[in-house]
Amino acid sequence: MRKMTEDDLKSAFAGESQAHIKYLIFAEVAEKENKPNLVRLFKAIAHAEFIHAKNHFRALGNIKKSDENLASAYNGEDYEIEEMYPVFNETAKFQNEKQAEISTHFALEAEKLHREIYKTAIELNKQNKDFLDQNVFICPVCGHTHAGGEAPDKCPICGTLKDKYVKF
Repeated sequence: MRKMTEDDLKSAFAGESQAHIKYLIFAEVAEKENKPNLVRLFKAIAHAEFIHAKNHFRALGNIKKSDENLASAYNGEDYEIEEMYPVFNETAKFQNEKQAEISTHFALEAEKLHREIYKTAIELNKQNKDFLDQNVFICPVCGHTHAGGEAPDKCPICGTLKDKYVKF
């Protein structure tokens, strides 16, 4: 693939991915405002944006088998932990941007857990085994991730109570 086309597809993938998430966030707002038809509209168009992003990702040759996908996920989390979020968090502190400081701190701490979970998944995948048959719980405030058993009584990152966790 020629560089310009590749760059265009990467940019389109990023834009469509952001639109997908943005519209899902907008749907949450509309849901709180008790506007179910607006919720449906935002969710429907978010799904269309997801399809566009997936098509661009495929055209870039990025849809692989699970071993490569797990390695990519692990490496992405590692980058966020070791390079990206520490710098973003220090910048937010330096510029006295409290909301950005909290947001980047929450993400950094959650990403550490994601990396460990992916590490386990990689090891199981090497043995040709699926990931553990257990629930995964996500804190809706900071993204703290807990695999197995029950959600913690209180989020160790932000203090959110157990009953608020989302179960997968």
